[in-house]
Amino acid sequence: METSDSLSRSRVLKRLTVLSGPSGVGKSTVVARLREDHPGVWLSVSVTTRKPRPGETDGVEYHFTDDAGFDRMIADGTLLEWAEFAGNRYGTPREPVEERLARGVPTLLEIDLQGARQVRETMPDARLVFLAPPSWEELVRRLVGRGTESDEVIERRLAAARVELAAEKEFDTTLVNHSVPGVCEELLALMADH
Repeated sequence: METSDSLSRSRVLKRLTVLSGPSGVGKSTVVARLREDHPGVWLSVSVTTRKPRPGETDGVEYHFTDDAGFDRMIADGTLLEWAEFAGNRYGTPREPVEERLARGVPTLLEIDLQGARQVRETMPDARLVFLAPPSWEELVRRLVGRGTESDEVIERRLAAARVELAAEKEFDTTLVNHSVPGVCEELLALMADH
């Protein structure tokens, strides 16, 4: 098996990979594991108006900003994509993504359905990967088990998840999150195959 360094050196990966799927499906867990095992893969850090959760650090999990700062980024055209979800806005800074792609760095976005649709419009060569839960019941269990959100927010996330699951056919590939290590290997293989 190739290491992330040899992966980066042996192939010039200029195609953006976008990972999306319903809230609670395990996108963040998969990405964290992938980056731990393959640090040569660069993950874009999104900007958000959401308040930090306990243990989150500005610039690591997200770039945290207020509504006025986010409005400026939209007006300046510095976001590749952005969306509102559960009362907060999230977006991908354009410049760091374009810089990594130009240098051939394996580049990954972890974003929601709205953002993935925007990326499809602005970067049609991007590979859109849908991360699906093993079952609806498992997705509900994961969302409720987080213990970080109110019942109202969980209900909004479940309603959004139904819409997101229905959009699976818009994606190039679907990976089912039965096993985090397995999904990581499948995702890495997709990133290397273009």
